[in-house]
Amino acid sequence: MELIGSPLTATHAHPRLTPTNFLPAISTMASSYKNRFPYYPLPQSFSLPWAPSAYYRTAAINPTLAPFSGSAQGLTPSKMLPFVSNRTSLFTRYTPDDWYRSNLTNYRESETSRHNSENLRVDTSRLIQDKYQQTKKTQTESTKNLGERVNDIDFWKSELCHELDEMIGETNALSDMKRRLERALAETEAPLQVAQECLLHREKRMGIDLVHDNVEKELFTEVDVIRSCQERMQRFLDRAKAQLASNRAAQHEVERDLANKQTAYRIDDKCHHLRNTSDGISYYRGVERVDATISVPDSWAKFTDDNILRSQSERAASAKLRDEIENLLVVTANEMWNQFNSVNVAFTNRIAETADAKSKIQTHLAKTLQEIFQIEMSIEAIRKAIRDKVPPLKVAQTRLDERTRRPHVELCRDSAQLRLVNEVHELDETIQSLQQRLRDAEDTLQTLVRSKAVLEHDLAVKANSLFVDQEKCMGMRKSFPCTARLVGYV
Repeated sequence: MELIGSPLTATHAHPRLTPTNFLPAISTMASSYKNRFPYYPLPQSFSLPWAPSAYYRTAAINPTLAPFSGSAQGLTPSKMLPFVSNRTSLFTRYTPDDWYRSNLTNYRESETSRHNSENLRVDTSRLIQDKYQQTKKTQTESTKNLGERVNDIDFWKSELCHELDEMIGETNALSDMKRRLERALAETEAPLQVAQECLLHREKRMGIDLVHDNVEKELFTEVDVIRSCQERMQRFLDRAKAQLASNRAAQHEVERDLANKQTAYRIDDKCHHLRNTSDGISYYRGVERVDATISVPDSWAKFTDDNILRSQSERAASAKLRDEIENLLVVTANEMWNQFNSVNVAFTNRIAETADAKSKIQTHLAKTLQEIFQIEMSIEAIRKAIRDKVPPLKVAQTRLDERTRRPHVELCRDSAQLRLVNEVHELDETIQSLQQRLRDAEDTLQTLVRSKAVLEHDLAVKANSLFVDQEKCMGMRKSFPCTARLVGYV
């Protein structure tokens, strides 16, 4: 029977050898921290200070004792340990060769571990340097790209500012031109009113002077010219209002784009100047997975370029419209002035004709009055001549009557009798001829009186026409607007 604790069975009571590789293998150190840091940055608590203990596990040695024999399997550890402790103090467990081999093994493993650790340190240092250079290069490229982006934004911002200034200036110029056009359109009301009132006043002419003369034709033409000018001005005024609305719409787009560019410039300039030591930097987990972009560089540049092109197109249309309005104001002012002068010339000619006719009528009236006076004097002379013929006729007839009382043969048809008879006949014929001449003179007087009445009426008609044309019409036409007012400067 074997003794308890003999070398044959004591090997089962030896404590288990402590594993020589209680630390993780060098070759597996990379696996111990691989994928420990995700792509996004680490939390702040893991960054500083750097603790190597976070990457290693502390080895734990838990030696166990094997049972001495099959009969000792049921014993509790409290009953077995004192005996084992006594036996190990009496007997050796390993041979010197085992001890040397164990030491050599530990040496080799230590050298291997150091070598692996040295390789790991070198690789780690190189990896850290490579990653540092890569990170620095990436950050430099990102900073460079942000700088280029800032320059692009600044370029387009300057273009938008220039275009906005040009558009504001063009809009103001078109607004001034629109106000000029409105003033010029308002100034045409007075000449139109004058022309219409002239036509109404000339309806007060009387008799034969109520004719459709050249003055009336020119007045109708003036009314048509002024109304045509007003229609053209109103059309261009509507176009100016529509163009102003288009200019403001394009200006609004440029202003909104410029405001967006200024905001983007401020943000990108801030990002461009951010450094690793800047304040305000922090973690924003998952932000790289958020794609809020709605444009690409080409569409981004095209959007601003389209806004600028639209603004330039509206500015060109506005400038063209301003030139057209300027030409329109000059043309309409010239047309109205030319027609105004034509009407005035027609009035002047008509007034001269009427004044000449009035002067001739006055001359004829004076001559008629003189002739009436003369014919009246002639009538009185005829009447006196007739009265003067009565006494000689009475004498002759008295003589003949007295000679009829001669006795018998004394009733001789002598020469005295014949002469008295002839005298009576001559006096009768003279009186009859004078009476006929008196009737003719009275008829002539009536004709002259009628002519005088006609001349006086015609003189009144001509005087009325002169008053209408010269006083009423030409008096109003002295207030025709000047050219500066017709083109809207005043």
